[in-house]
Amino acid sequence: MSTKARPDNDGEKKTKKEKILIIGGVAGGAAAAARARRMSETAEIVMVDRGPYVSFASCALAYYVGDVIKDERKMLVASPQKFRGRFEIEVRVRSEALSIDTKKKMVEIKNLQTGATYSESYDALLLAPGASPFRPPIPGIDAPGVFCLRSIPDSRHVRDWIEKNNVKHATVVGGGFIGLESAENLRRRGINVTLIEGGDHVMGPIDGEMLYRVNNKIKEEGVEMIVGDILTEIRYEEEEGEGSDAKAKRHLPLKLRTRKGIHIDTDLVIMSVGIRPETKLAKMAGVALGKRGGILIDDQCRTNVDSVWACGDACETKNWISGEYGILALAGPASRQGRIAADSMILGDKSKLRYRGSQGTFVCGAFGFTIAGTGINEATAKRLGIAYDSVTTHPAQHVSYYPGAKMMDLKVLFDPTDEGRILGAQCVGEEGAERRIDIIAAFIQKRGTVFDLEEAELCYAPQYGAARDPVDMVGFVAANSIRGDSPLAHWDQLEKGVPLIDVREIHEYTKGSAPGAINIPLNTLRERLGEVMKIVDAADEKKNTPGAEKRRRVYVTCHVGQRGHYATRALRLNGFDARNVSGGYRSYMAYQQQENNKKKQHPEPGTCGVES
Repeated sequence: MSTKARPDNDGEKKTKKEKILIIGGVAGGAAAAARARRMSETAEIVMVDRGPYVSFASCALAYYVGDVIKDERKMLVASPQKFRGRFEIEVRVRSEALSIDTKKKMVEIKNLQTGATYSESYDALLLAPGASPFRPPIPGIDAPGVFCLRSIPDSRHVRDWIEKNNVKHATVVGGGFIGLESAENLRRRGINVTLIEGGDHVMGPIDGEMLYRVNNKIKEEGVEMIVGDILTEIRYEEEEGEGSDAKAKRHLPLKLRTRKGIHIDTDLVIMSVGIRPETKLAKMAGVALGKRGGILIDDQCRTNVDSVWACGDACETKNWISGEYGILALAGPASRQGRIAADSMILGDKSKLRYRGSQGTFVCGAFGFTIAGTGINEATAKRLGIAYDSVTTHPAQHVSYYPGAKMMDLKVLFDPTDEGRILGAQCVGEEGAERRIDIIAAFIQKRGTVFDLEEAELCYAPQYGAARDPVDMVGFVAANSIRGDSPLAHWDQLEKGVPLIDVREIHEYTKGSAPGAINIPLNTLRERLGEVMKIVDAADEKKNTPGAEKRRRVYVTCHVGQRGHYATRALRLNGFDARNVSGGYRSYMAYQQQENNKKKQHPEPGTCGVES
């Protein structure tokens, strides 16, 4: 095999790999193809994809269904002609790879338009087949009117079904990214929607209590939410048309049944219950798979098979915070993997790019809210036994005196030791949520701590933020807790029998308070310290605490945590073991909603949803 010089100013040499064959496009495959050309002017690059489009905006599909995007051509990122003209890359769509002979370095490919098969050689092979939507094996799953949303043709079929069948009611199964976006866009078209989620809350990567306002808004928008239940049966019937349409079939409503016996009549079902990596081809070729069924790759995206690389949704990706491997269906990591794989294929051992793993940074817009997160959540930390503490704040996205200030809910998980390393963050709000998560995600990349967040120097003008940005503030609160200046408590961990002081004003307190909370407004706290002492001593006596062991522990709460912090400091300086309950009463309401969701029992079996 020849090694010809590249005409680069650096005097770089062309490496061993002369022909690169890429199976699959979209994010990972397309990124790899373009990067490979930028790294070599002489390599032959061929990309095949069994679909009709090699590179499209998969994140836009629900918005095409909702008619936000009216022209499906707007979702096409790059055409075969563009790849040919701009990068000298040959793209073959509607071409399916059937098998790989890794010894001969040949791939058998079928032209889906003509039915002809042929063999294609390679020097370097990149597998970027992506993942397919999971269709649970339940009765009726293949009935007309039941769709997944993974490709442009999928979204086109949903639109056609809506228009041809005068859809009045739709059921979305699964409350993740696609599920929420689909529910929102169907409502935008005036269609009644039922959303079924098997977990105790939608958006699994987010801790349940963070979705308090989102849940309320979903219901306000007329979406019927069923949580903690799963779809178990779909029944479909047709009847003959009448009159001149006697030969035509008229679609009757689909009849759904859930595990808990709820019946739903619906005209359309969108299944969004997860994905499965497309690994059949890789497995046949002897490529190693992980515990989650994805392709195993190293930090250069190489598989265990010589001259075979892989990237994207088909691969198992390491979460470098938890160390756990999983399937990550995000465009950003897939694109970066494609770029790294391309360098490795072209430069070999000289490639300096390495894949660090992922922290799973994501964002989703639904029903007027931005839902964003990075790193691990509480559920993951508990499952893996990772020690953590958390802080929740409810700041505005910019200073309150500037018009348009809107509250966000921001939560950060961190190492509770003196190290204070950031483990994850979540933010929900109408504006500014994604910006704060992007900032914290960058700190996590550099193994930053909550003490680093304290010192974050971020841009400020009244319409954009605050002199002490919400990122700084969440750092202050977490760091104060670690140092012992203002220790945090949490609504789900309050010690029984310890007094809870609510330092809000009386008019706030009377509108709603946590059970057992004693109202002592902050402005009167110092003059009522004797009263607090009696309350705390009485609690210690009730528990028969010996005098020498009396801790004078007391919990403090307010509306969002700020006044609670002031009160906590005052009490601690006066000899009390005071702890500020994170997030205040706003977090209490969110916590209670989530607890109710966990315990919620659905009504007696009957009909729910809107008949069409």
